[in-house]
Order: sequence, then C-alpha cells, then structure tokens
Amino acid sequence: MQVISGPYGRERVHFEAPAAKRLDREMTLFTEWFNGQERLDPVLKAGIAHLWFVTIHPFEDGNGRIARALADMALARADGCRERFYSMSAQIEAERRTYYEELERQQRGDADITGWLLWFLECLGRALGAADGTLGRILDKAKLWKWINQGPINDRQRTVINRLMDGFEGHMTSSKYAKLAKCSPDTALRDIQGLLDRRILFQNPGGGRSTSYRLAPPDDLDEC
Repeated sequence: MQVISGPYGRERVHFEAPAAKRLDREMTLFTEWFNGQERLDPVLKAGIAHLWFVTIHPFEDGNGRIARALADMALARADGCRERFYSMSAQIEAERRTYYEELERQQRGDADITGWLLWFLECLGRALGAADGTLGRILDKAKLWKWINQGPINDRQRTVINRLMDGFEGHMTSSKYAKLAKCSPDTALRDIQGLLDRRILFQNPGGGRSTSYRLAPPDDLDEC
C-alpha cells in the first residue's frame, strides 16, 4: 500500500505501508499495546497510537479517520470523563495540510518520534484553546438570552439578535435589519427602538445615514 501524488511517470511516494503479510502481527501488537495498562502518559499514548495506526495503514481508505478516533479515545480515557468539550480529530482536520507534512516527515525519518509528539501536543493545545473560545461564546449567549427573555421579544427581533450573536459582519443598521427581518423600514426602526429601550442594543457613535447598532456586551449586563 503506497500513498502517491504527482503525474504519471513522475509520481512521488509519500508513504509505503508494511507488507500485507505483516499486517496481522502488526495489528495484534498494536491492539495489545493500546489496550494494555503499562505506565505511560495518556496524552503521549494518544499521539503514539495515532502515528502507529496510520503507519500500519491496515485499510485502503479511512486510516486517518480511524487514527484520529483512536487518539480521541485515548484522550477520553485520560480525561476520565464521559463529556469532552474539545475534539483533537476536528483540530487535526482544521490543520490538515500541516498534519500531512508532519506525518510524512516522521514516516520518512527514523524511529525518533519526538518531533511528531511535539506537534501533536501543540495541536492538542490549540484544540483546547478553540474549545475554550467556543465555550466562552456559548456562555455569553446564554447570559445575554437570560437578560433578553426577562421581557417580551418578537420573532423579527429574535432573528436579528441571533444573527448578531453568530458573528454578523460589520454593524447592524436599520436597512440591514429590515432585510434580515423581512420587514418595512418603519417596522425595523420600531423594533430597534424597543431593543434600545431595553438596553439590548446600543447605538454606535455617529448618526444620520451612518447610524448603526451593536449588542450589549455580556459583561455589562450586570450593570444594567
């Protein structure tokens, strides 16, 4: 089994898996090690498991996905918790190009896997950072909706608020509001005024045609 790229006649072999006759023994060794109870840092074990499985390359397709799933399984065991708020698999997918470069560098090198493990740990750190940011946004949304739901809100206002929460580009204006809510300019202005009165929206500096609005910062709600 080979991983090849490039035009016919000028192919480049990125990786060559062990011969088929070695597959049963290699998978037996891997399975026994993965399920074993030897003393090894579980995070390092996740990185080794990923590299080992994808290097054995037992299937024609899907080896990378299974290797990422095995790494996530090892990390879940390390966490000792059923619920995890980060995904190593998703982070590797987001860094696919660098991942393949690191993988190829290791597989074409020697038996020293220090470089691979360093990259794996750094990638895990980025996965945790991304999860932390996502959880922060979720908590901010929950806090804002708790404030909003203290009073009545119509479907148009709810639609626009959700778009603002989900990373709306630029500032909200009455014309943008009307398009998003599919309403008239006058209705948009009434809706906006209601949100301003409740301190859900704030007007940005400036006026006239450049008048725009922003959501209340979640950290400021306690002061309202």
